[in-house]
Parts: sequence; C-alpha cells; structure tokens
Amino acid sequence: MNRRPLAGKRIAITRARAQSGALRDPLEALGAEVIDLPTIQICDPDSWEPLDRALGRLEEFDYLILTSVNGVHKLLHRLKASGRAAADLARLRVGAIGPATAAELARAGVRVDFVPRVYRAEGLLESLEGRDLAGQRFLIPRARVARDLVPRVLAARGAHVEVVEAYYTGLPTLSAGELQRLLTPPPDLVTFTSSSTASNFARLLELHPIFPAGRVKAASIGAITSETARALGFEVVVEATEFTIPGLVAAIRDYFRDLENLANPRHWI
Repeated sequence: MNRRPLAGKRIAITRARAQSGALRDPLEALGAEVIDLPTIQICDPDSWEPLDRALGRLEEFDYLILTSVNGVHKLLHRLKASGRAAADLARLRVGAIGPATAAELARAGVRVDFVPRVYRAEGLLESLEGRDLAGQRFLIPRARVARDLVPRVLAARGAHVEVVEAYYTGLPTLSAGELQRLLTPPPDLVTFTSSSTASNFARLLELHPIFPAGRVKAASIGAITSETARALGFEVVVEATEFTIPGLVAAIRDYFRDLENLANPRHWI
C-alpha cells in the first residue's frame, strides 16, 4: 500500500478561517494532519465612505487593480451596496495580481485584462510595461497595510493613482491555553500565505511564549513573505516558486520528499 507523501506530518495553516480550506484540503489529501490556526481575520474598514465615494466616480477611472481575493470580495460588496453592479466595471481595464484573484473576478462576470507572470507587485508593474500611463487614472482598493511599490511606480510614470482601503487584517483572539493545545506537539511546518500571517503569528508567540520563533520551520508562499518571516526570526525551509496555494502545496510536498530521500535514498526509487 502506497504511503501518502505527507503522512505523519503536522502542518499549521495561518490563513483566515474562511479561506483555510483551499490549503487544508490538498494538504490533508496528501496525508498531513492539518492544524487550523488562523492568525488573521478580515475586517471592514472603519468607514466605507472613501471606497463608496470612489465607486461613485467609476467613470473617472481608466484602470482598476485588485491585489487579493479579499479586495475583490469587498469591492463587489460595496458595488452592490452602492446600487451598482459588476457590469459597471466593463469599461475599465482590470488587472489582478494572480490567478485566484482573477478567478474571483471572473466568477462575478468581470473581464480581467491582465494577470502578471509573477504574482506580486513587481509582476503587475511588468504587465504594464510599454503602455503610456501619463494621465491615466488608477483605482486600487486594497488592505489598509500593503506595499506601496505599485502606486509609487505608477505615479512616477505620470499616472493618477487613488488607493482606497477596502479591508484590514486583525489579530484573532486566542488564549494561551488554546494556542498551547494547537501547537502541542509542535508542528513540522507553519505555513505563511502573506506577510500579515507571519507577523501576526509572531505577535501570538510574543503574547503567549510557548516556544521561540527560531524553533518554527516555515513554509512561505513567496519571496516577500519569506523576507518578512525571516526578519521575525522564523526559519523558512520552504518557499513556493509559483506564488499560489497550489504552488505552496507542491513546494511542501517536494520538501518532505527530499527529506525522505536524504534519510532513505532508495525509498522513492
């Protein structure tokens, strides 16, 4: 009987609870014991007024850029609340940072004009290379705390950029006893799908010092998240080469396969 690649491995997921299934299900299918440990919760902004005001002026914009599935959800929610519909986005050139964000827009009937080859801010900017952006107006609904690379570079190229808060990520309430229970025995890997998940996990360990950050072996969805995790003291042993959930799952599978091959070179022959 073939042994599943992740059998016997404990892997913690730090995504928001509503989104954890996309990572939990494939890991469990590979045999992992998955620990649901959400370190972020998606919260509405203190006021919807800036986003609603921008949506009321959609006709003024040329481009719409979405940098997360959460941003898509909040945008569509406020469109409906404002008496508008996804069809009102049809005249805009829409960019999505990756396939999951693009798929969420497509499900709502929104045509996506460009998705970068590299699923991060630098890739979005690369997708716009060669276009004359002088005087073009961009709307970017996104998280309260996010990298400023895209707005800064677009503005330097002569574009008018309006960034509006669509949501923010908060730290869920978790007692020391609950965290101790979830992390006993310590997981073989803790997954980080964004810098926020890494930062908030570090914050939980500060509040409830069960073990030091240096003992955490981390699996990261990409280079930016890895940089944050390392700065927080985590040991990043897995980094996805494709910055997606399937890419992260594949990297985790390959990591444990390689460890197994080192321990028993004939095991996978």
